Amino acid sequence: MCQLLGMNSRLPASLTLSFSGFAQRGGGTDHHADGWGIAFFETVGEAPGKGVRNFVDTESACTSKLANMLRSFPIKSHNVVAHVRKATVGSVTLENSHPFVRELWGRYWVFAHNGDLKEFAPNLHSTFMPVGGTDSEAAFCWIMQELAKSHAGMPSVEELTLTLRELVPQVARHGTFNFLLSNGQALWTHASTKLCYVVREYPFPEVQLKDEDLKVNLADLNGPQDRLAIIVTEPLTTNETWTPLVSGELMTFVDGSPVMVAPQAAPMPIAA
Repeated sequence: MCQLLGMNSRLPASLTLSFSGFAQRGGGTDHHADGWGIAFFETVGEAPGKGVRNFVDTESACTSKLANMLRSFPIKSHNVVAHVRKATVGSVTLENSHPFVRELWGRYWVFAHNGDLKEFAPNLHSTFMPVGGTDSEAAFCWIMQELAKSHAGMPSVEELTLTLRELVPQVARHGTFNFLLSNGQALWTHASTKLCYVVREYPFPEVQLKDEDLKVNLADLNGPQDRLAIIVTEPLTTNETWTPLVSGELMTFVDGSPVMVAPQAAPMPIAA
């Protein structure tokens, strides 16, 4: 199985601390050594932008020179999606490395998946087709295809959440479907097995990384207006309270917090 790391932030923030510990799981403290990737949505001033910096590599994250550069280079973003891979479906190649990127409604979408999908062979049209051979990319293409069919143009975050609640179970029934998905406006995450999150905000604590002998006072790196949510397969720190997602739960993060979206109301019966 692979591992996931995501960030959703109220203000542009750097993920260097969390990524430093997370990268060690790519062949260092864990066996996910079949490539890695991380995607940062750009910021325009302090607002989310549309551009994406997507870095992928077939080398293990703990030994990759590119990963080492990113651990010390503070790219600031509102939404970040990262992945370390243990290959189960598809060879160890760049086209099979997560995150995957597609365009829909004039925005980039980024997706990373942890799990295996059995007997999953969706009917895909020419607009969204996999480049590699993973079940993960096929699932992403199908979700993009069905979102495009469900809405004529860019819907609100709330509408997207409601549509994803209808689509995701159709994929999840084929196996383990832990994923992170973002279009730069929000971060959606779904748990089949393991995912957890923590919201960091003022007053910021001192944290101890689980995968590195490193302790950092987050108050030195953040101001009173900062707030960010970190979503990961397994907790990155030993002294924070991480909240596990319930199996089958789809969560939406906006401005560094989980947001509640009410279930879609059933249509009213037509009077005779």
